[in-house]
Amino acid sequence: MKDETRSFYESAVHGAVTRIFARLDEALDLAALARHAALSPLHFHRIFRGVLGETPLAMHRRIRLERAAHELAAGDAPVTRIAFAAGYETHESFTRAFAEHYGASPSAFRQKIEEARAGCARPPQLELAARSGLHFRPGAAGPSWSIVKGDPAMNVESKTLPPLRVAAVRHVGAYNAISEAFVRLGELAGKAGLLGRPGTQMIALYHDDPDAVPVAELRSDAAVTVPEDAALPPGTTELRIPGGTYASTTHVGPYTGLSDAWAKLMGGWLPSSGCRIGEGPSFEIYRNTPMTAPPEELVTELYVPIV
Repeated sequence: MKDETRSFYESAVHGAVTRIFARLDEALDLAALARHAALSPLHFHRIFRGVLGETPLAMHRRIRLERAAHELAAGDAPVTRIAFAAGYETHESFTRAFAEHYGASPSAFRQKIEEARAGCARPPQLELAARSGLHFRPGAAGPSWSIVKGDPAMNVESKTLPPLRVAAVRHVGAYNAISEAFVRLGELAGKAGLLGRPGTQMIALYHDDPDAVPVAELRSDAAVTVPEDAALPPGTTELRIPGGTYASTTHVGPYTGLSDAWAKLMGGWLPSSGCRIGEGPSFEIYRNTPMTAPPEELVTELYVPIV
């Protein structure tokens, strides 16, 4: 069963990479990649990043820049044409991105290549660093590569949770700004006497793939569990988190490390676990807060539904 499940996730990632390389001249359709992988956009994003160390969009941009570097090295095609092929609308935006990654403008990079050919200097590196080892190869029919197995030893538990009823405040915008919604939730729930009850849990639910949805449109919810007989405070929305089996791991440390923890869970542990993603949202439960603990002692539990 584990081999079958691992094969499913590896096949999903392989298929996505093949589509990325085959469609370098097109804008990346992240929804289509997730659909072909038979995964939700958010789960697909986390699994892809966890397995390969970069998001689909970051890989697409990097491979396009590597292709541009090869084109600069191979001939005298106008930089503007190379810029458009790499997905940049202006010469200036391409120059900034290229210089950021290669340490030289496109024209200066081409000059270094010519100087290296004329003498004994070492030519500039055409490939950008990538954990996956996936790079642009001129004339290649497609990528030839093997998935580097994730770390199956991550401390993950299988937990059975009851259904959870929560009062939520919607946040639209950057995920790292969800604290604004928690401040509002704290005000509303505090006035209603919902905080401080035994068993009360603070939860964050994330609904969109940050690689596919503009930052200004990302949807998340700051939530607090409430008893079935409790009235929800005005200004909050009732949400239901299904009961069932969840894979759970604990992150100890600053909230800035949560994205890496999710990537390790979804891209490292999950493909080797024998488990498939189940129905329902993934979420975080906060066991303390920045008001009660320093950043290095913050405890956050990550939950993903599994079957």
